[in-house]
Amino acid sequence: MKLSLRPRTQPEVNLTSLIDVVLLLLIFFMVSTSFVKQSQISISLPEAESSAVVEEVPEQIDIMIMETGGVLVNGRELINTRPETIRNALQKVSGGDNTLPLTISADANARHQDVVTAMDVAGRLGFTRISIATVDSPESQ
Repeated sequence: MKLSLRPRTQPEVNLTSLIDVVLLLLIFFMVSTSFVKQSQISISLPEAESSAVVEEVPEQIDIMIMETGGVLVNGRELINTRPETIRNALQKVSGGDNTLPLTISADANARHQDVVTAMDVAGRLGFTRISIATVDSPESQ
């Protein structure tokens, strides 16, 4: 018995459905994307007659301690968390006036040591109006 083998046909890849899907996705993303054109207004700012820089002493000093251990004094991040750096920043911001109120706010996950260091430095500089910022828990409202 002689079996004859049929010649094998090469499979064909039909790209028509693939192209349809890609075009549908392209249309979908084009329609769902919002194009916002930001407008800019050109304005002419006034010029100052004197160029003297007046450095104002703030009415309050804020020390923020982040979860990572970083310290911000009035919104400006310090290069490290050593007590000398915090002391220098507080002296510069306060202008030597240790009667200003000082608020320490720390992330809930910040190390306790970082908060104590900030309080210790402020106390050694003579700040007596030190407060710690808290928030009300949602259950108490």
